[in-house]
Amino acid sequence: MALRCLPGDNRGCIRDKRNPSPLFHLLYGLVPRRDKAVDESRAIRDHAAAGGLRADFAHSPPQPQEDTVDKPTFFHLHLVSDSTGETLMTVSRAAIARYENVEAIEHVYPLVRTDRQVNRVLSEVEANPGIVMFTLVDQTISERLLRRCREMSIPCVDVLDPLVHVLQSYLNVPTISRIGAQHSLDADYFRRIEALNFVMVHDDGALPDDIEEADVIVIGVSRTSKTPTSIYLANRGVKATNIPIVRDMPVPPVVFTAERPLIVGLVATPERIVQLRENRLLSLNAIRTGRGDYVDRHAVSQEIAYTRRLCAENEWPIIDVTRRSIEETAAAILALLSDRKYAASITEGGDI
Repeated sequence: MALRCLPGDNRGCIRDKRNPSPLFHLLYGLVPRRDKAVDESRAIRDHAAAGGLRADFAHSPPQPQEDTVDKPTFFHLHLVSDSTGETLMTVSRAAIARYENVEAIEHVYPLVRTDRQVNRVLSEVEANPGIVMFTLVDQTISERLLRRCREMSIPCVDVLDPLVHVLQSYLNVPTISRIGAQHSLDADYFRRIEALNFVMVHDDGALPDDIEEADVIVIGVSRTSKTPTSIYLANRGVKATNIPIVRDMPVPPVVFTAERPLIVGLVATPERIVQLRENRLLSLNAIRTGRGDYVDRHAVSQEIAYTRRLCAENEWPIIDVTRRSIEETAAAILALLSDRKYAASITEGGDI
């Protein structure tokens, strides 16, 4: 299927009271309105009722309108950064997710710091018009990018500028012009690196010598995203280890005596687990015979039931990951950690 790319236009100034940010204004102008086809269909029926059209024609909206609603809309999105570009990707994807049937063709330009690099970006933008988003510390480069985009009638947004102005007016302190300031090699950075090393060494049941070193212990059957979730937690500075739940293999006794770590159980529906395991076997070119209980729905159901019973008996929280992304699962665990620390602080303070 050919991609239908929308060129950038000047309709981004349409005011949407629910989405006041500049990016939402730009996207609002590019996205086809779903209610437009409905309104036109009603207008046709009303006109037919007055004798202007045949009744049988009035009951069906024009075919092109249906195609416009059903098919996804693609547009070019240029992300220009003098650092890694992660901020731009996160913000843009969060905004686009609020529009149905809209997909961005991302053009990412990291480490843009010279005029030569800006020239390359501008040539790409001119060849593939769309929306330009940027985070550039150098005022000369950012002003040049803005000026050239205005000349080409292409929407251009400085993503951090509104927030920086609010902070500056509230704090009444000058900003610093340091590229990639959020990526400094400080204590927090090395804490995340230490947590990542901890996860890689203590993955899939390889418990540390001292279980109290861990911040979180994740347990669950195979294919519940224990390892990816642990790695994501490490990027937030959390030391996590994970233990697989396997039939006829008891959980290490040290887990039941652990006091400091938060122990969380991950579960999913049997259908989801079986589907993931079958895909894994296919990716490993495993033969369909001799797979045993690994993809047997009844056996998988027993594994999940055992995990739920184990968590209930020990009062460990359970997270159903059937329809959760790794990021959402990790966010739920971080929320549990925060609640636990808050409860501990109140207890130590003697308020309860």
